Amino acid sequence: MTRHWRRFRRRPMPMAGLVLVVAFVLLALLGPLVTGDPAAQDYLATLAPPSGAHPMGTDDLGRDAFARIAHGAQVSLQAGVLSTLLAMVVGIPIGLVAGFYRRWLDPIVMRLVDVTLAFPFLVFAVGLAAIIGPSLKGVVLALGFSQLPAIIRITRGEVLAVREMDYVAAAIADGAGDGHIIFRYVLPNCASPLIVQATVAIPAAIIGEATLSFLGLGVQPPTPSWGVMLTTAQQYLSDAPWLAIWPGLMIALATLGFNLLGDGLRDVLDPRSHR
Repeated sequence: MTRHWRRFRRRPMPMAGLVLVVAFVLLALLGPLVTGDPAAQDYLATLAPPSGAHPMGTDDLGRDAFARIAHGAQVSLQAGVLSTLLAMVVGIPIGLVAGFYRRWLDPIVMRLVDVTLAFPFLVFAVGLAAIIGPSLKGVVLALGFSQLPAIIRITRGEVLAVREMDYVAAAIADGAGDGHIIFRYVLPNCASPLIVQATVAIPAAIIGEATLSFLGLGVQPPTPSWGVMLTTAQQYLSDAPWLAIWPGLMIALATLGFNLLGDGLRDVLDPRSHR
């Protein structure tokens, strides 16, 4: 672990990504504690520009944009982490079983995966969200199941590669059971690419949550969400551009941070890059 950290911190871009991710998490966890009620309205300060009283300005109802940004970070973090966790919890076992046992199960699973992968991620998520209904729970389920095919495919590919290694063959020859081989040898050696995939899936889910909320299929007003804030901002782009700038900037920075972190983890955890 110490060796990996030394390699990671020597890379400036991944370190910048880590800083952005930590800042995003702190904003989501601590921001709502200091910003107050995001639904509090001040009709005497509607569409007010950024000032000392309102660092990010106010919206059309006089609600503080900074408070809504901070609470919206919680929604984005929940949607990104929970949907990715759902996809990993469901997809990894399916990929493990399909890749390890192959035969009749693998073709069936992979044909179903190929069919779902024919639909773009956001199109699939929009369809599922429309069926489930608009809510944060619906967003998590829609994004989680939309990420599922990619997780299954990656897990299955890693299992196929690890299954052919000499130490797995030696364990089979030694009489080890399937469960022992999977959890002692196969799964630990598939962990690194799956961790990297999780860091890539989280920003995709953040963008997905914002998109669904923007389209009215995600979090519903008055719950703060970056996508909902962008929907409101459409009407006031000329009079109050900050309403679109702040949530758009937050989405971009959160996505950039997780992607840079994922690139760094991929380089550090890939043993081929240290030969």
